[in-house]
Amino acid sequence: MVLLMAEIAQLDSFDTQILRALRGDGRLSVQNLSELIGLSPTPTARRLKRLEETGVIRGYSALIDEVALGYTVTVFVSVQLDRQVDDALARFEAAVEAFPEVVDCWLMTGNRDYMMRVVTSDLKEFEHFLVRQLTKVPGVSTIESSIPLRRVKDGQARML
Repeated sequence: MVLLMAEIAQLDSFDTQILRALRGDGRLSVQNLSELIGLSPTPTARRLKRLEETGVIRGYSALIDEVALGYTVTVFVSVQLDRQVDDALARFEAAVEAFPEVVDCWLMTGNRDYMMRVVTSDLKEFEHFLVRQLTKVPGVSTIESSIPLRRVKDGQARML
């Protein structure tokens, strides 16, 4: 569902408190949420339902620590295709969907067509992904990789 600007303007301080609380702990019960924001459970549940129905809250998930699972290497990879036409974009995106190493991928403006975040267990696994998989995708013209040294800010949705 598309969120209209008029709906954004209707968020008040209770809605913002709900969003902040759930961003910190998405498993809060309506009872606990209502206690945190200072509303009774029924209006809290109504507000929560409205935030879900309007698409402000898209869903709930667990935040997984990739390093704890053994994926200690993160690489940002930018890709330029030889042609930026619909069928080339579709072919590349279908290929990326099949790569478990690619955890995020964005279609970009500027001098690169795509920016991806790739996670692997080590640099050898990244090299394998790069040489044996990504470079084999039809239409890939240029690949540039950047390895981050450390995360400076870890965020989710921008809050009002």
